Amino acid sequence: MAETATIARPYAEAVFGLAEKAGASGNWLTMLATMAQIAGNPEMRSCISDPNVSDKALYDLFIALCRQDFPAEARNFVRVLIANGRLALLPEIHAQFAALKNEREGVLEAEIRSAFPLDNAQVNALVADVSKRFKRRVQPRVTLDRELIGGVHITVGDEVIDGSVRGKLADMATALKK
Repeated sequence: MAETATIARPYAEAVFGLAEKAGASGNWLTMLATMAQIAGNPEMRSCISDPNVSDKALYDLFIALCRQDFPAEARNFVRVLIANGRLALLPEIHAQFAALKNEREGVLEAEIRSAFPLDNAQVNALVADVSKRFKRRVQPRVTLDRELIGGVHITVGDEVIDGSVRGKLADMATALKK
């Protein structure tokens, strides 16, 4: 959703600036991950959208569910989001914050989908190859996708490296149709 991303961007940038100034972007990333998980829960989403739940009750519930002792800045951030009716944007704010942090640190996120479970050595080899190709450090996110039949499918930004059997079969089908 472009609209959600557009609305979340100023919040993510503001929090990123605050976190960077304090030298705590790693801590903020962890806190935002917790907040995003809670805000993304379907039951919490219904509370967030319920007009009968007061801002204070919503704040108290949200902070209690976080089960962490957040610093004053994080608690104030939650208050601002609630006051502006933007608490549901936390998953998008978290994603944009992570992207800003990765960009600042020169890290690329790579989604590696594999037909079979990969051990650490295989993941490290793939990460090394992708890092060499893009000349940047790579943060992998590995998922299992049985529909690939075999091999791996790697997505880095808008670039795709398809080494899956399913991809090879699709290429052959296209070639045969020509």
